[in-house]
Amino acid sequence: MNNQSPGKKSKQQQNHEERLVLMDKFTGTNNAYYRREFARLGDSTSFIWSFNFIAFLLGPIWFGMRGLWKWGLPFVIVETFAVIQIVRNVLGDFSQSYAQRIESIEGTINLRERQLQVAIEKGSEKVAAIESWITSLKNEISNIHREIQVQEDLAIWFALLGLAVLLLAKFVQGTIANRLLEKRFSQWLSDRSIKSGVKTSNIILSVLFVCFIFSIGVIHYGFGASIIDLRQFPTNPAYRLEAINFIVSFFEWLTSSSSSIFYGISQTIRIFLDYLEVLFVNTPWPIVASFIILLTGLTAGIKGAVFAALSLLFMGVFEFWEKAMTTLALLGTAACISISIGVPLGVFSARRERFYNFISPIMDFMQTMPSFVFMIPVIALFSVGKPAAIIITMIFGGTPVVRLTVLGMRGVPESIREAAIAFGANKWYLLSKVDLPLAAPSIFAGINQTVMLSLAMVVVASLIGAKGLGEDVLEALQYANVGQGILAGFAILFCAMILNRIIQGKNN
Repeated sequence: MNNQSPGKKSKQQQNHEERLVLMDKFTGTNNAYYRREFARLGDSTSFIWSFNFIAFLLGPIWFGMRGLWKWGLPFVIVETFAVIQIVRNVLGDFSQSYAQRIESIEGTINLRERQLQVAIEKGSEKVAAIESWITSLKNEISNIHREIQVQEDLAIWFALLGLAVLLLAKFVQGTIANRLLEKRFSQWLSDRSIKSGVKTSNIILSVLFVCFIFSIGVIHYGFGASIIDLRQFPTNPAYRLEAINFIVSFFEWLTSSSSSIFYGISQTIRIFLDYLEVLFVNTPWPIVASFIILLTGLTAGIKGAVFAALSLLFMGVFEFWEKAMTTLALLGTAACISISIGVPLGVFSARRERFYNFISPIMDFMQTMPSFVFMIPVIALFSVGKPAAIIITMIFGGTPVVRLTVLGMRGVPESIREAAIAFGANKWYLLSKVDLPLAAPSIFAGINQTVMLSLAMVVVASLIGAKGLGEDVLEALQYANVGQGILAGFAILFCAMILNRIIQGKNN
């Protein structure tokens, strides 16, 4: 036992020395100081006081030098606010910020005084009213001057407040600096991609960024337009006009050169939509209601069937039946096309990283662009009507099924796929019997999200000619008809909940 003790001690000493070398490599500067502080912080499970004076002095610059920008940026904002308060209340001219307002009021007073002279000469009855206006405007100027005086009297206190905030922020930065750096060192030991050391580029970037924010903030808020007006971006209105003309010319060329393509897409969508409208709208309501209730019962159980029956009863009693069926036809067309394109596209993209990286920005654009914005080019290409509404609905709701299909396919364990290949499975068998069944929960979640997002476009689609429940909601908004809007909103909600239960089944 005693013979092994020196060996163990030697091994521990070696590990300790290797850790110190790594620590020096990570910190880059002040190695002895950080060795001591990291040892104190790492050996204790309770709170240990540690203060970094360099971080206290440099503030956000220190955090930027160390690559701790997620902490440095909030402190930049706090310190900029504090510095602005100090400079503005010590060196700033409060009357300058009110000068334009006073000048405008004085111009109005001059106008009213000329009107008063004319009214006196003509013996008008408006003399008293004009005099009252002039008195009111002069009182407003007096109030502004009093406000300026109050701010000048309180300036020293606001400056002291700014100084207190600045010192407090620096104290907090000095207190948490070593703890954050020690935590980052622990992460760096297992992940060497984390930035370490103090690089010259980080120092230059941190200094320039912090000084730039401080100087711009002080110039703008402390001195306003007396030095430079930073409220308006320096540009030329001609740029905007040229861009507008280019976009208009592009869409004119696109519609004239490809009108047959857009007409063909519209007609294809209209054929599918007409078929669903015949199925939902023209079919006798008992058949449609029975089918929906039975389908909900088979997928979501007896409770789901009862809920579907009560929801359909609500739509029928309050005369929403035909519009609800029209909405389901519109939604069904958009969702079916989105799903029939999205699932194969997701399956194709799951094993092709480059292709998925190519379509990801396109899907990001489709999801983040406001619906009212991409409505404009769709109307320009397809005119108003139900086909355009379906295309807008597909753009807004078609991406989740692609993303979640890719996620589900990539989540299939490689060990299972390798075992299937080892037993002689070909690509089709691997796809149909292994990948798709295991990815099915994620795919169905994507289908559910696509259907729900498509239904969320009901009201927006009604703006460009789509009929259905969205038309009632839009009309209620236009005429402030609260009752109609709430009833139509409940009808849309019930449609969504029925579809959600049918798609998700007994998981709900």
